[in-house]
Amino acid sequence: MAELKTEEEQLDAIKRWWKENGTSLIAGVALAAAGVFGWNTWQNYQDNQAEAASVRYQQLVNLTAGNALDDATLSEARSLVSDITDNHADTLYAELAKLLEARLTVQQDDLEGAKTALESVAESSSRRYVQSLAWLRLARLAVANDNPEQALALLDEPITDALAAQQANVRGDAHMALGQQDQAREAWQQALTLAQEQNQPLYGVQLKLNDLGTEEGSL
Repeated sequence: MAELKTEEEQLDAIKRWWKENGTSLIAGVALAAAGVFGWNTWQNYQDNQAEAASVRYQQLVNLTAGNALDDATLSEARSLVSDITDNHADTLYAELAKLLEARLTVQQDDLEGAKTALESVAESSSRRYVQSLAWLRLARLAVANDNPEQALALLDEPITDALAAQQANVRGDAHMALGQQDQAREAWQQALTLAQEQNQPLYGVQLKLNDLGTEEGSL
C-alpha cells in the first residue's frame, strides 16, 4: 500500500482486494466457526457418553457387590455388561465391565468365558494398568486351570510396576503348582517386600510362606 498516493487509490485497492478475496475470507471464517462448533459438539457428545457409561457401570458394581449372586442377578449383570460394552465401547468403563464380567463367569464356573473376557481386554486396551490387570487375572486363571507354565508366560508381559507385588504373588503360586518350592518362596517373599515398599495390602502371602516352613516377611 505504500506506493499508493491518495486515499482514493487506497480505497480502490481495498475494494479490489475485497472483491477478489472477500468471498473466500468469509468462507474461511464460516468454516472455522463450524469447526469450533463441531468440535464442541463432539466434546459434549463424548462427555455425555462417558457420563452415561459411568452411571451404567456404577449400577453394575452395585448389583454385583454381594459374594453370592443368584441366577436372576447374574443375568441382569451380564445384560448390563453387554449394554456398556456395546454402547460405550471406547470408554474405560467398557474395559472395567469386561474385567467384572470375567469375575462373574468364574462364579458360574465358566473359566473359558472368563478367559475370553480377559483376553479381549489384554489384547485391545490402550490403558497399561487395565491391560496389566487382565494379564494378572489370566495368569491366575491359568494356575486354577492347572496350566502354571502358561501363567508364568503371562507374567512375563510388561505388567505395570504398580502391580508388581501381585505379579510376584501369582508367580509364586505358579511355581508352587509346578512343585518348585524354592522359586515359590522367593517369589512370595518378593511379593511381601514390594507390598510393604508400595504400602499395599497383600493378604494370604504370609500364610503361604508359613506353610513352606518359613517365618520371613510379614504383612
